[in-house]
Amino acid sequence: MSVVLGLLVGLVLGLTGAGGSVFAVPLLVFGLGWTPLQAAPVALIAVCVAAAFGTVVAWDLSFVRYRAALLMSFVGLFTAPLGLLLGLHLPAPALGVLFAGVLVVVATRMWLQARRHPQDARVVRATVHSESADDARGGPLCRSSVDSGRLLWTPRCASAIVGIGAGSGFLSGLLGVGGGFVIVPALRATTTLSVHSAVATSLMAIALTSAGTVATMLAFGRPLPWLVALPFVAGALGGMLAGRRLAPRLAGPLMQQCFAVLMLIAAFALLTRT
Repeated sequence: MSVVLGLLVGLVLGLTGAGGSVFAVPLLVFGLGWTPLQAAPVALIAVCVAAAFGTVVAWDLSFVRYRAALLMSFVGLFTAPLGLLLGLHLPAPALGVLFAGVLVVVATRMWLQARRHPQDARVVRATVHSESADDARGGPLCRSSVDSGRLLWTPRCASAIVGIGAGSGFLSGLLGVGGGFVIVPALRATTTLSVHSAVATSLMAIALTSAGTVATMLAFGRPLPWLVALPFVAGALGGMLAGRRLAPRLAGPLMQQCFAVLMLIAAFALLTRT
């Protein structure tokens, strides 16, 4: 069951782009009967491995803005323990309701993205392959070099990146999610990075932040069932590889909207269970 659930998570991660990792916790909750608090460490390990794979793929294409990713993950290491502490003190029903709310937010964003920016819906974690000047948009906080694509660092730009890292790290510790659904839209709103570069940069930040959050959870004494975690991670990696092959054929607005509907169903089911 752990391997099968991991395969499903890997496929979602490979096909849906940022936001697919939120499926990991609900699948563990319904597939193994765990609470979100129990599922968070296992989900984060799978997200970390899958995001690291996506980073390696994107790195060869020079889409990763590694300085921004390192800064976001560094800040996230300090805010993840705050989310972890809050999660430990929240009652299980409140945590379930909160996670369902996150699912609704991600599903809504995914649906709107597919309608407003269909070209973004074709850029997935597993197949970052090309970009053009038309892909770039965003606010004036962070400009990027026309020649190299690198961010032009200013105090305002650094503050925006720090804020993004703080928010994603906090959610990683609280809910056991990668935070890509926060990082990618935030980078697109505050920088002139293309969607390809934003996704690739988020992957590196997610991999580092997830690894740090898992280490923090272990330091806090959270149990980690390795007999379930390792098969789950292996399945997620296999699903990611399959997603890489299927993405060019399936990726697009319709698929994003289908996954958005599935997320809303999962949110309703999680609320009912809670």
